[in-house]
Amino acid sequence: MKKLMMAMVVMAAATVVAAPKRAQAGGEDGSDARDMKILVDQMPKTGQQSCLPAPGIQGATLIGVCYQKPRRWIVLETKYTTFAKFLDQLTFNWHVLLETKSAKENKGNKLGLAPYSYFNTTTTYFNIPQGSHAACVCLPPSYLELYGEPKAIGFTISNANGDILGGGTVSEVKGIKNDTKFWENQDIMNAQSGGKPMIERRQGLVDRSKTIWALVNPNDYEATMQ
Repeated sequence: MKKLMMAMVVMAAATVVAAPKRAQAGGEDGSDARDMKILVDQMPKTGQQSCLPAPGIQGATLIGVCYQKPRRWIVLETKYTTFAKFLDQLTFNWHVLLETKSAKENKGNKLGLAPYSYFNTTTTYFNIPQGSHAACVCLPPSYLELYGEPKAIGFTISNANGDILGGGTVSEVKGIKNDTKFWENQDIMNAQSGGKPMIERRQGLVDRSKTIWALVNPNDYEATMQ
């Protein structure tokens, strides 16, 4: 672990998240700089702050309850504001690092996993009206139990043309600074210790609309691509 930390400190020159692009005033479509602006009001929480028990829904089933104790999900939420009357679409590209040593069901890393697990997914929202909105991705309880808590979370927001309008990074990992694109730094993503990778790429990060969390505050979220 110390080797990873020292390597990340040396690589602290990771690419800074691009500042929002602004359209030229009086564009052909009538847009101006304000139309292109996306303000990130609240970043996702790292560590235990992002780990929540699923909302309960009472009802009869044939098998009853399998787990008597509540299990927690990783719920990564961000809040943002748009200024155009309507935006056709916005795409959030998420990047998440889970830290193995924080996995309570895998103490001592008995399974020999890499120190960090990397997850990536994109979510596209459509017909976004002016105002405040939320975006969110989730990992089911088994990921938290096996791979640990989120320690670095980053995302970019782009429009239909691929222009980066906003984004950010929050991190508890030494050597990964806030507001840097750690996922584009190959020295970090391909770091090794003793000939073994420090980060393993995995699947499973999904938009909240595909989980039980879709039932919570649905009006805060716009329609997504199915």
